[in-house]
Amino acid sequence: MQRYTKVYGFLFIALTLLCARAAVAEEITLRPIKISPHVYYFQGTAGMASAANKGFMSNAGFVVTKDGVVVFDALATPALGEAMLKAIKRITPQPVKRVIISHYHADHFYGLQAFKAQGAEVWAHENARATLNSDLTQERLKQRRTDLAPWVNENTRLIPADRWLSFKDAKVLPFEMGGMHFRIIDSSGAHSPEDIMLYVDEDKVLFAGDLFFTGRIPFVGEANSKVWLQALDRMLEVKPAMVVPGHGKMSHAPLKDMQLTRDYLIFLRQKMGDAVADLVPFDEAYGKVDWSGFEKYPAFDQANRLNAYGTYILMEKESLDKP
Repeated sequence: MQRYTKVYGFLFIALTLLCARAAVAEEITLRPIKISPHVYYFQGTAGMASAANKGFMSNAGFVVTKDGVVVFDALATPALGEAMLKAIKRITPQPVKRVIISHYHADHFYGLQAFKAQGAEVWAHENARATLNSDLTQERLKQRRTDLAPWVNENTRLIPADRWLSFKDAKVLPFEMGGMHFRIIDSSGAHSPEDIMLYVDEDKVLFAGDLFFTGRIPFVGEANSKVWLQALDRMLEVKPAMVVPGHGKMSHAPLKDMQLTRDYLIFLRQKMGDAVADLVPFDEAYGKVDWSGFEKYPAFDQANRLNAYGTYILMEKESLDKP
């Protein structure tokens, strides 16, 4: 009996491994959405990353020029990065020459493996170097190897930038490729320490990364919501005709569509700020808040408590900084 138990156990493990390999081998097909003469984007599903959506819950995009393709963000798994490359090849024979990463959160850069294998150059904000090497980033990788298996697994590697961008006092780094003109905009310290946006001059398209969400609750976590609100105010200075958010549908009316993100951040700051001022503990304060204005949106259940707690801690710090 013991021998049969061992045999069945071995067969179960073998079957599990075969299923995992089959899942990874499963074809992921991404369909790029054309929004201007040169710009396309991939729109992820609403909500948080899961095995069910294969990690495809964030946005990425690309710009086709006469001398190559510029990609903005690489999605959440190596398999999604491969799917991006295949989709781009269906649009243009031009190679992907440059990948610009909005920030080093897992759902925006894990696909870099595929692009590096094809010889693309990666650009990111210099602050992302510390984020990449942080304990939190390594812990997130371990978590995703479990939660997003087999799409994130032991072969998933975190890819550093080839060029760490230093903005100094400029706040904008322009570059040109194939007759197209781009501006990389420094918005660091808002959603993450290394936020950057990409503006495509000829097509008047702004890739905003996670500074802008449409149709769902943003992930705030340990972000600085005060700086984030200032970044939203500056976002429209380039007068974009269209904005591709980090999550959600592309916007033709960015001032209107960013209102959910703005209202949510302001609400968090007001409620958690009042609790800090009145010395109310977080758990008690959270339970007293009427969240009905936001609880209908995707990602509320998964993100709201973390967002509120991060904001509570931020408001404590801000109160200590006041003269």
